Amino acid sequence: MIPDLDAMTALVGRRFPGGEYRIERWEDFLLSDATGVTTLPGDLVHPVHLFHMPIAGAGVTIGELFALAEANRAAPVSIDHYDWTIHRPLRQDHAYRLEGGITAHERRDGEGGGPTVDSFTYAIDVKDEAGGLAAHVEFKWHYWRLGE
Repeated sequence: MIPDLDAMTALVGRRFPGGEYRIERWEDFLLSDATGVTTLPGDLVHPVHLFHMPIAGAGVTIGELFALAEANRAAPVSIDHYDWTIHRPLRQDHAYRLEGGITAHERRDGEGGGPTVDSFTYAIDVKDEAGGLAAHVEFKWHYWRLGE
């Protein structure tokens, strides 16, 4: 069954609990190695951390995002985009405060017999220890409603 449109639209404005995230030296090394990027000099970390750090640090899990969107386990979830605005370099062993939530929803009804798709945009701010904006992350996921 396709989730109620009003229920999906009502998720816009929902804030995540927020939280703190610290990129440890070992984590930077392992993620760099796993993704094939060169570790950066000194205590700098690669921006690839902005794929997972915002969700984990904002106090929400991917499973919880799927549950909020009423994702069907048999249907795919696809990524539209990840946009990163980096204001300050990310560094190892620095505590970052993360906050954000759901900023947009749109539904595309299956045209010509195609599937319905619910798309959600999420936005999370990454703040440094002084409270300054280190990065802003915005990403959009599509939840396909197949066989519903």
